[in-house]
Amino acid sequence: MGSGWKATMSTLDFSTTIGNTWFPAPTFTASGCASSGRELAQFFPLREMGGVVTKSVMSKARNGRPTPRMAETPSGMLNSIGLQGPGIDAFIAKDIPYLVEQKARIIVSIAGETVEEYSTLARKLRSVSGLSAIEVNISCPNVENRGLVFACDPDASRRVIDGVRRTIGGELPIIAKLSPDVTDLVSIARGVVDSGADGLALINTVLGMVINVDTMRPHLGGKTGGLSGPAIRPIAVRAVYQVHAALPNIPILGMGGVASGKDALEMILAGASGVSIGTASFGNPTAIMKIQNELKQLLLDRGFTSLKQAIGYAHRPEADNANE
Repeated sequence: MGSGWKATMSTLDFSTTIGNTWFPAPTFTASGCASSGRELAQFFPLREMGGVVTKSVMSKARNGRPTPRMAETPSGMLNSIGLQGPGIDAFIAKDIPYLVEQKARIIVSIAGETVEEYSTLARKLRSVSGLSAIEVNISCPNVENRGLVFACDPDASRRVIDGVRRTIGGELPIIAKLSPDVTDLVSIARGVVDSGADGLALINTVLGMVINVDTMRPHLGGKTGGLSGPAIRPIAVRAVYQVHAALPNIPILGMGGVASGKDALEMILAGASGVSIGTASFGNPTAIMKIQNELKQLLLDRGFTSLKQAIGYAHRPEADNANE
């Protein structure tokens, strides 16, 4: 790793853009996997990655779902945390000032049980300085509609995004986090973009279940849970590819089993403008930095001088690739 390598590394434009916000790197935490960054900050400076996507915060404090909440599965894990958290007021008072102090770029993830709750959360965040974007997690259960998920209902998902956009105005980018548990992801994505989303987060966990064969009952206290990890990566790559093909100008944060630079590059070639890392950080708290360094090298090895050149590269006709 001599000086020539460093000079080459320094010429790579590794930045990405979501809405009107610039990020120096395309690497982010996945919401819910690093809380508000305090744990990861023990291992590397938070400002060195693209941004911290916080755990989804709701209006009131929540204790979450009954235990057990996690189960290992082949090439992944199931979680059923139930959006445990401090509530928006405590979050604004404690977590955001900490992240600002760390010079992290902050994407606050919000979640609600009603359309109105999302707008209320957006109203409280409107006056908070230091935010880079808001992730609107509409892939959580919608109690207004018999446990359905907002992101599985085209009309409800549009109403949530429209309400948040009207509340916060046009400055702060909105990233809509979508569920893969739908038959037509592209139409849901198109609907939220039409309603004011500047970017998309694809994908949230896939609904799954584990049965304990000793008790002969569901293992998780909440019965079902979200499957994450390498097992869902091909689903995520497919989702990113399909949505980018339909909406090529909309930035996508790709997530779902990203554990290496190669995994990250696959998401970017499919059409992601950035990647979020979640489950991998549980096993290796420095996974984000490792993935970031590997991704830089892979881009250079393939002759790219910027990250942006690689976004959606897999969509190019074969003849284009052959000519380069």
